[in-house]
Amino acid sequence: MLRRGLIVVGVLAVIVACALWFITAPKTLPASELAAGYHPDVANGQVIFTAGNCSACHATPGQDDRTQLAGGLKLKSPFGSFVVPNITPDKQFGIGAWTEAQFVNAMKRGTGRRGEHLYPAFPYSSYSLLKTSDVRDLFAYLQTLPAVAKPTAPHELKFPYSLRPAVGFWKLLYFKPHEFVTDPKQSAAWNRGAYLAEGPAHCAECHTPRNALGGVEADKIYAGAPNLEAGGRFASNITPSKDGIGDWSEQDITDFLKSGTDKCFNEPTGMKDVIASTSKLPDADVAAMGTYIHALLPKDGNGKKKTC
Repeated sequence: MLRRGLIVVGVLAVIVACALWFITAPKTLPASELAAGYHPDVANGQVIFTAGNCSACHATPGQDDRTQLAGGLKLKSPFGSFVVPNITPDKQFGIGAWTEAQFVNAMKRGTGRRGEHLYPAFPYSSYSLLKTSDVRDLFAYLQTLPAVAKPTAPHELKFPYSLRPAVGFWKLLYFKPHEFVTDPKQSAAWNRGAYLAEGPAHCAECHTPRNALGGVEADKIYAGAPNLEAGGRFASNITPSKDGIGDWSEQDITDFLKSGTDKCFNEPTGMKDVIASTSKLPDADVAAMGTYIHALLPKDGNGKKKTC
């Protein structure tokens, strides 16, 4: 009886392990998602690149050329340090040998070239909202940038965060991939602004607090959050609440995203890299983001009123 019991327990353990693997295994998009005969719009890819502020993380530290994307920046967090990868067209150290499908899966499913989970320090939770055509355009644009033959160091993560399979459980809890859906009740400008802010610009990733596992607290979206990096600045509440930007007009927000100078004539240091990108977006896109952010639902944040 004991032997039979051990066999039953062993079989159940295998079944449970297989079920967990199936549920948390890296996912990819079906091949049909990448329609044959598509001709990428490189100019649109540049807009998505700019809206995504890709240079802020991927540009090589210590130089000002925002198209030199050899990575190497260390993002320090409670989980350890994430090292930003090289995304230049270099075939050995960058993404020059990647297929378009591999890139799309990295952006929209958080699945790497070799079928591994990618860490959510790469904000694919937001990028999953992107239209596949926009991701394909982005990939085409990246191929036009200078290839840099420079390796990057591995991540320096604490145990158990160093175990990539564990990311599958994080995804199960917090990653709900879906493409952006236009709201017919809203204006074209609002929808464009929502798409840019929620998707490529991933504004919520910084301006929303996270729990102990790094999951976004959805009920406090945009209400402001401490920076996960040690010594990082607090990301402001950008909802129209008393401790947010309730006294900012839509034009105030648009002007700030374009110039980097707020309505009080301050130049917030923490937004420097973001403004370096939003200031280069088409005026209509910046205005659309202003429209969307101005229409956010008020949320109580850290209680610190923004004043001039």
